[in-house]
Amino acid sequence: MTQFAELFPVPRPLIGMVHLAPLPGTPRWGGNIDDVIKRVMDDARILAEEGIDGIIVENFGDTPYAAGGAHPATVAGMTIGVLAVHGVVREVDTESRIRVGINVLRADVISALSIAAATGASFVRTNVLTGALVTDQGIIEGTAHEALRERRLLGSGTPIFADVMSKHAYPVGAGVVMELEARATAYRGLADALIVTGDETGAATSAEDLRRARSAVPDRPILIGSGLDAGNIGHLLPLCDGAILGTALKVDGVTEGPVDRDRVREMVGLARGLQ
Repeated sequence: MTQFAELFPVPRPLIGMVHLAPLPGTPRWGGNIDDVIKRVMDDARILAEEGIDGIIVENFGDTPYAAGGAHPATVAGMTIGVLAVHGVVREVDTESRIRVGINVLRADVISALSIAAATGASFVRTNVLTGALVTDQGIIEGTAHEALRERRLLGSGTPIFADVMSKHAYPVGAGVVMELEARATAYRGLADALIVTGDETGAATSAEDLRRARSAVPDRPILIGSGLDAGNIGHLLPLCDGAILGTALKVDGVTEGPVDRDRVREMVGLARGLQ
C-alpha cells in the first residue's frame, strides 16, 4: 500500500484512459502518426486540466490484438504516445502530481515495462499476469516469471497493476474463484495492485467481486477496472482504493470517442465529494 500511496497521495485516485487510435502496422492504421498524437495530446490535456490523478496510455485501437508480444511498430508508436502525454502533463501539472502509466494490449507487460523504463512512466497495467485466460485472441498465459525478471534487469522497479480474471476473458480450469485468483496474482505473481473489472469494456464492476478481492488480499490496493460512472460511483468507489475510467469519460459514453471535458469534471467532482 505504501508504494501506491506514494504514487497517488490522495484517497481513491481516478486514473483516466488515453486510448490510442490504430498504430502503424495494424489493420485500421490511418497512415498518419501526427493525427494519432494530436488526439493523444488533446485527450491528455482535458484529463490533466480537469484534475485526474493518473493517465494510462493504451493501444485500444489496435484490434485485433496480439495474444503474445506486441509488434515492434506498436512499441515504437506507444513510446511516442507516452512521451506526448508526458509533455502535456508537465505543461499542465506544474506540481508533478499526475502519474502516467502504460497498458500494451492484449497483455504484453514486458513491452510495457520497457516503454516505462525508456519514458519515465510511473506504472504499468497488464490484463493477464498469472494463470491462463480464454479470450478472443485465443488462450493467453500469464508472464509473471519473465516480467518480474525483466523488471529487475531494467532496474526500474516500475509497479505492475494486474487484472484479476480480466474482462473479455474466461479463466481456464474448473473451480476458479475470485479469492484464489486474487491471492495468486498478488502473492505468486507479485502484482503491486489488483484490478477488478466487469465482463467487458464499459461494463460495471461487481460490488461483490470488489469485496471478495479485498477480503482475500487486504494488503494490496484494489482498483475498479471498468464501468464506473456517475450513477454507481457513490456505492462502488468506497469499496476500493481507486478506479480506472475510460468509457465514462468519453463523449456520449462511446469508448472509441474523444474525452469529454464535462464528464471528466463531473466524475472528479463526485470522487472528491466522497473523500
